[in-house]
Amino acid sequence: MIDRRTVFEIHRLAHEGYGVRETARRLAISRKSVKKYLLDPDRPRMNVSRTSKLDPFRETIKRLLDEDQKLSASLIHQRIVDAGFTGGYTIVKDYLRTIRPQSRHKRAFIRFESPPGQQCQIDWGHFGSIPYGDTQRKLYCFALIEAHSRLIYLEFTHSQRQETLHRALLNAFRFMNGSPREVVVDNMLTAVTEREGPLIRFNDAFLDFLRPFGVLPRAANPGKPHEKGKIEKTIHYIRHNFFPARSFTSLANLQAQSDHWRDHVANMRIQATTGKRPIERFDPKAMRPLPELLPDCRDIAPAKVHSDFAVRFDANAYTVPPWAVGKNLIIKADHHTLTVYLKEKPIAVHQRCWERKRRIELPAHNDEARRYHRTLWRSPEVAAFTCLGEPAKAYLEKLIEARQPLKKSLKKLLSLLHRYGPEAFIEALNRAADHRAYAASYIENILLQTRKPRHQHPPVMLNDPRLNLIRLQRPSLAEYDAHVLKKKE
Repeated sequence: MIDRRTVFEIHRLAHEGYGVRETARRLAISRKSVKKYLLDPDRPRMNVSRTSKLDPFRETIKRLLDEDQKLSASLIHQRIVDAGFTGGYTIVKDYLRTIRPQSRHKRAFIRFESPPGQQCQIDWGHFGSIPYGDTQRKLYCFALIEAHSRLIYLEFTHSQRQETLHRALLNAFRFMNGSPREVVVDNMLTAVTEREGPLIRFNDAFLDFLRPFGVLPRAANPGKPHEKGKIEKTIHYIRHNFFPARSFTSLANLQAQSDHWRDHVANMRIQATTGKRPIERFDPKAMRPLPELLPDCRDIAPAKVHSDFAVRFDANAYTVPPWAVGKNLIIKADHHTLTVYLKEKPIAVHQRCWERKRRIELPAHNDEARRYHRTLWRSPEVAAFTCLGEPAKAYLEKLIEARQPLKKSLKKLLSLLHRYGPEAFIEALNRAADHRAYAASYIENILLQTRKPRHQHPPVMLNDPRLNLIRLQRPSLAEYDAHVLKKKE
């Protein structure tokens, strides 16, 4: 089509006396076109439909925008490239401008650039939650950017606790194979505890973590996001380029996807400001080397082993060897693994469970518990208790099912048997079983309410302690009574 400027030139040359042939030569158009526009300068434009590489993917783009109107052009370009699109990024960006006009109000700020290895900026972003069965766990993203190269590190977590921040920052230093000279943070409580004008009090634990690395913390001023604009844009980039239109089943699965995106998209793209790929611009030699001894940044909590040979952590129960019942242990956990220590020695390692109210067991612990109970069943205490007959055997089995401490319970039950006598004791066992009350304390309470202790002299104690544990079943005197009566007849 001839533009309006050419139409104007056709009529100007005609007014100056030029013929059709000379006008066509000067304007490099056909004589037929000159004649047409001399007769009708306002003739309508003909719409010529041209095919585009984007045409087969317009429905895909519409579907993506229906899910989220804020999807970036680069993310949409990635999605349709995966579906077979062979065109460039510009055609996608231009098409999105026609269907989704945007108006942005920008403020002017002084841009500054840091030398290699000088500064990193960190921040958190909230990304909803992940369901684990009936449990919902909040989802956060820790992000770090090396200011000179724009190299990105990101890590998804279920908390923003102190240890979680340290663990994510340590993983970022490992990723860069070194640490920067300073790190810029906002006013998160895990980094800044108090601020009064220019006076800043940093979190003591945060300073203790940074000290071995020689990293100087800097806090951005409140209400001035441009002071950490690089990390603000990084969180926005993650939120709109990586996270949308993506499905994941767990924290580990999401982290694997984010690592792939980090290495194949984020750090491989041509960065708009520098004009280079972050991975190529990044200078690992400019980073400070990591210390030989790295800090242990796992979540740490004390725990006591309950009678069910398990410790409690984060609303779940994790088993340990049964011999540790009653001992005080230390739990150390990260995103994936939970380790239980007795002093400095690990005695149990579990995969961390993100559901709640679950019991996480190791088969070896259950097998050891069964062997332990079989040993107890062969003990003199069990023999002394089970000689009372079937009610005692049935009650003992229920005690084990109720996860009561067997040795301690037997000691107390045998003491009650001696104090109250077998008749009262068996009656108490039956009453407790009727009410499904399986514990030595229940038997003691029933006996205290219904019976009085027998006044008997203590039994003779022999020198051999094994002989003191011998118990004989009480013989039935009915046969002797029948024999005596028969003899009297």
